[in-house]
Amino acid sequence: MSLLQKIFIPIVIIVVVASFSIFTVKQWEQAVVFEFKKIKSSDFDPGLHFMKPVMNTASKFEKRLLNLDQPPRRFLTFEKKDVIVDYYAKWRIADVEKFYIASNGGNIEYAKTELISQSLDQALRDEFGKRTVQEVVAGERDEILKIVTETSNQLKESYGIEIVDVRTKRIDLPDEVSDDVYKRMRSERVRVAEELRAQGKEAAERIQAVTDKDREIILANAYRDAEIIRGEGDAQATEIYAVAYSKDRDFYSFYRSLSAYQNSFNNGNDILLIDPKSDFFRYFNNSKGN
Repeated sequence: MSLLQKIFIPIVIIVVVASFSIFTVKQWEQAVVFEFKKIKSSDFDPGLHFMKPVMNTASKFEKRLLNLDQPPRRFLTFEKKDVIVDYYAKWRIADVEKFYIASNGGNIEYAKTELISQSLDQALRDEFGKRTVQEVVAGERDEILKIVTETSNQLKESYGIEIVDVRTKRIDLPDEVSDDVYKRMRSERVRVAEELRAQGKEAAERIQAVTDKDREIILANAYRDAEIIRGEGDAQATEIYAVAYSKDRDFYSFYRSLSAYQNSFNNGNDILLIDPKSDFFRYFNNSKGN
């Protein structure tokens, strides 16, 4: 054996042994070391690590978030009507030892289809079953997903899987349900609109009634004040007439007669059938008023 062979063979042996004795854990990875196929340790920081060759083997798993993108699924609502839900979930391996045992040796696809998918489907089925179609479609989607995410925390205890978030892409109704739901929603909107119109009409009538009442009060007060003023004016006029009459009765009678003539013959079409010798024409017949 040559000197080169004596040097080369030990180097090859060292390299081979080292390849079975050294493994590297990256920042986005977590590792499990086995001893004769039994888990020995899983607490490894990023960097270079050593293990016993032949006796130990290492497997590495993702530490980053993983995605579960589900095909659309049908769920029954409280009314026993179908809704088609397209959702996805973000998850990660929180306990690599539990995950390895639960997922048939760290099988990611098995974990997604058999562990995570079944758990989320059951949680969604339970939550949709408590709500009507209108509640599911219109207003409680975020609350449902929050409850589903919290419910799925049992996966962390049992399987070492942490569900970080669950989101829906869309929630659709089957064709046979859509028309019925839209009709009911439309009817509900019409009912609300009619109720608001009725409330508005009632408020308008109430305002109109108050306005009419205030108007009648204002008119009554105005009529009262006018009558008071008119009465005061008539009283003053009567007093003035009385004073005038007491000072010169003939002149007062003459003045009153002129006023009567003026009012009587104000319109050229007026016709009066009066005896010429009546007292009305006293000052026409006798300029002295006797």
